[in-house]
Amino acid sequence: MKPVPLGAKGRFTLDVKPQHLANQFKDPTLPPVLATPVMILAMENAALNAIRSYLEPGEAAVGTIVDVRHIAATPAGQRVTAEAEVTGVDGRRLVFAVTAHDEIEEIGSGTHERMVIDIARLEQHLEAKRARSPAGR
Repeated sequence: MKPVPLGAKGRFTLDVKPQHLANQFKDPTLPPVLATPVMILAMENAALNAIRSYLEPGEAAVGTIVDVRHIAATPAGQRVTAEAEVTGVDGRRLVFAVTAHDEIEEIGSGTHERMVIDIARLEQHLEAKRARSPAGR
């Protein structure tokens, strides 16, 4: 991994569609508003976009901690923009301040952490885990 500077920023936009709504994505009894996991997805993608150019070939950055508040509802048809800024770097651990806005207001904010990993090493670990699975799945 190349050195990641504090303040590196990324964005991700999402046009909210019916499949992103809580009543479609999770439970039909919920209101037709953006589901919290989808907002978090946008925030995580913004964090990835903030550091993508610092990753070496064969590396990825996986999410390890999400601590966010979803504070306002967003209906289908609006665009959500998530932003992430690197606020901490500790070796391969990266910390981000994340926010999300719809076309009217801020809808969420918090912190997110990712860990830079070696993809080949992860694949070896997963293969060993599959081999130990009771049904060989």
